[in-house]
Amino acid sequence: MAAQTEGVPADHGPPDWRAAGERIDTLIDASASGGAVARERTEELVRLVADLYGAGLERVLDIVHDLGHLDDVVLDALAKDDLVASLLLVHGLHPYDVVTRVEQALDSVRPYLGSHGGDVELLEVTEDDSGEVVVRLRLLGSCDGCPSSSVTLKLAVEGAIEAAAPEITTIEVETATEDTAGPVIPVESLRARLGSAAGPQTAGGSSWQPIPELDGLPSGGVTRVLAGSVPIVACRIGADLFAFRDRCARCEQSMGGAVLARRLGGATGDAVLRCPSCAAHYDVRRAGVCLDAEGLHLAPLPLLADGVTVSVAVPFPVAV
Repeated sequence: MAAQTEGVPADHGPPDWRAAGERIDTLIDASASGGAVARERTEELVRLVADLYGAGLERVLDIVHDLGHLDDVVLDALAKDDLVASLLLVHGLHPYDVVTRVEQALDSVRPYLGSHGGDVELLEVTEDDSGEVVVRLRLLGSCDGCPSSSVTLKLAVEGAIEAAAPEITTIEVETATEDTAGPVIPVESLRARLGSAAGPQTAGGSSWQPIPELDGLPSGGVTRVLAGSVPIVACRIGADLFAFRDRCARCEQSMGGAVLARRLGGATGDAVLRCPSCAAHYDVRRAGVCLDAEGLHLAPLPLLADGVTVSVAVPFPVAV
């Protein structure tokens, strides 16, 4: 057994880079206690270090390419590694173009869509003269007996694309039952669909439950509330609000007390929820897919904000 060098801690395996990303964000936030100048200098330091390592990463790729070893097998391996791929994205070095990454993102959520009786078709990816990148998609199928499926599936698809191709500015989604006039489902129409399916005799229907306190949830905030009698966990990323059933898919414990943080190397607006019991990480924008265990995900719930209050669709009628 190799002797441990005095003063050097034993190697306990590779570092948790997701936890490292959360720690970096925590330290940046803590620097604000020293005032605006301290925070600005901290952010500048992080940018300079990131730029330095980005330049080094680009140099490594150039050297490997010049030696003739940067073939398709190596590029594919780099793109499939979550940490490496995220760093390549941050520094504009990802080996695959935006269309390929969008297609791969859609492939990654197809098993989840299939479990809800749905699928997705990529119609086109366009870029205008101003540099705006637009993705047009069509959702196919629906979740049998789940009238809120189109909202849930859009959440999964859009989240996967935003994580894989952060340079995309607009995602336009249409469903097979919609006309081509636009991808937006009117609020009243969606409420009517859910209301008709959530009658008192429909045990498997859905019901909209108003939760006014979610309207004041700040960006980065996480809260556990009741939607009728159903416990949910909600969080906000910027202007976007997300809700999930309050149950960790890995340890089956409550997500109350979960922490919201950005992944290391993730784009702005990219965030994960960490279970307070088992530390499982869930990608919020990808409909709560688990980043630590394949095939697991939180149960996302559709939300509607009509300018008056925020409502959440719970998957069965709630007694009033």
